Amino acid sequence: MNPRELVEHALDLLLAKDMRAFAGLWAEAGVIEFPFAPPGYPERVEGSTAIQKYLRGYPDLLDVQEITEKVVHQSVDPEVVIAEFEAAGLVVATGKPYRMRYVAVITVRDGEIQRYRDYWNPLAAAEIMGGADELSTAFAGGVDG
Repeated sequence: MNPRELVEHALDLLLAKDMRAFAGLWAEAGVIEFPFAPPGYPERVEGSTAIQKYLRGYPDLLDVQEITEKVVHQSVDPEVVIAEFEAAGLVVATGKPYRMRYVAVITVRDGEIQRYRDYWNPLAAAEIMGGADELSTAFAGGVDG
């Protein structure tokens, strides 16, 4: 798969709640970065094992039911794409609606994600999850350190 196809496939796996397969798209030395991470939230998750652990419980936190407004842009670097999308569903703990816009800069090499920089809004995420502490506790639980 080329980078654009891999990202499209990744979003399909996220929607299908197949976190094992979603996490399996990362290279062994792959990285997820959160440049806007709030205090207490991981800024970086490194290595396929840590990424699998981080993503494993995602469907227990957020029930993503729809991905809309999906656009994948090819950058001038053939290994880098920029994905813009909106995820919608429910916060599992509260049953409240979840709707969040994402922009991710993704580097794909040899059919694997090498680097995924996730530019999301932590203030909106905290509001959706019920507060900053709830957000950090929910997502930091799968990461050591």
